[in-house]
Amino acid sequence: MKIDLTLEITPDILKEAKENQKPELEGHLGTHFDVMDQVFPLDYTQRSAVVFDVTHVKDRDITLSDIDLSKVKADQFVAFHSGFSDTEPYGTRRYYKEHPQLSMELIHALLEKKVSIIGIDFAGVRRGAEHIPTDQVCAEQGVFVIENLRRLETLFGAEGPLVFHTYPMHMTGVTGLPCRVVGEMLD
Repeated sequence: MKIDLTLEITPDILKEAKENQKPELEGHLGTHFDVMDQVFPLDYTQRSAVVFDVTHVKDRDITLSDIDLSKVKADQFVAFHSGFSDTEPYGTRRYYKEHPQLSMELIHALLEKKVSIIGIDFAGVRRGAEHIPTDQVCAEQGVFVIENLRRLETLFGAEGPLVFHTYPMHMTGVTGLPCRVVGEMLD
């Protein structure tokens, strides 16, 4: 079974996002990854995946103690379902400024595991001034951050392995690439 994990962009969502996001951030609309002047390898278009439910985390960073790091393997797509996008609409000021974030300890642990992709259902692994430098550190180590995923909760309790397919637009000279992400539950 395949599930589209991509945020659907409507004219209303586009209008809201334009009002609350810097206009120069072309490529950062909807579900996208922060390429940070690196090249997204075509091998990354299909990755085994693990999804962590972190909906219980409120008013603090998502930390190593919130996940089972032993489930994380090299070259995986590691996704975090916070539930934030279920309560805060994409594009609002709060969506961009008050979203959950991963602790730096957790991010570094994922980098050490040599994952391929970190996926989140909110606007960034870090907020504010830490957002761009953290994305850059990840990209320089071959790890790309995909933001604004949806429907991750539909993959909890999958009987078989999960595979995520990621298809970015073919653009150059930008820091963000819109993409489509599809989760597949294998038998």
